[in-house]
Amino acid sequence: MNKNKLLSAQETIPDRTMSIEVAKTHAVNGNEMMDPFPDGLATAMFGLGCFWGAEKRFWSVPGVYSTQVGYAGGVTKHPTYQDVCTGLTNHAEVVRIIYDPKQVDYKMLLQIFWESHDPTQGMRQGNDSGTQYRSIILVYSNEQRHAAYESLQHFQQRLSDAGYGQITTTIEDAPPFYYAEDYHQQYLAKNPGGYCGLGGTGITCGD
Repeated sequence: MNKNKLLSAQETIPDRTMSIEVAKTHAVNGNEMMDPFPDGLATAMFGLGCFWGAEKRFWSVPGVYSTQVGYAGGVTKHPTYQDVCTGLTNHAEVVRIIYDPKQVDYKMLLQIFWESHDPTQGMRQGNDSGTQYRSIILVYSNEQRHAAYESLQHFQQRLSDAGYGQITTTIEDAPPFYYAEDYHQQYLAKNPGGYCGLGGTGITCGD
């Protein structure tokens, strides 16, 4: 099987019936990990390679209330990490970000997203290969969609000027988010010496 190719729905593995349980509070800041979140907060979701490093990029950003890692953009409901790693669920590893738009705007989150990985690599990120490591922006509103497309065009120009190829990032409506196992949540805070294969291009996308 080619793990770098998305499958038809008929080829993916069956749904699981049990959702994965995680801690109620964030291991770094102590805030809530599950709905309901406080009023006035917004949600963003990105896939940019291994979710351990991706989550760490966002949890310390001022205005970010909580982060959670999980699986999204696939077919199988309530997948496990082992399921996703088979390449038979179509899910990407993602980080969900709960943030206060009065303190940090979505465009800043997009900038962190673009600068934290190489979005031209298709179904991989560095040595991590497979559909679960693809670059993806999952949007919750037309405003987020517009901002995402605008930032993609802007960053593509920056990358092209530096000799990089075409961005392979997809922009899609946010689907259901399935929590990853609890040991994955805030993994690099729990395991400071843990693996992080995430690396940017060195190209900035700010003004």
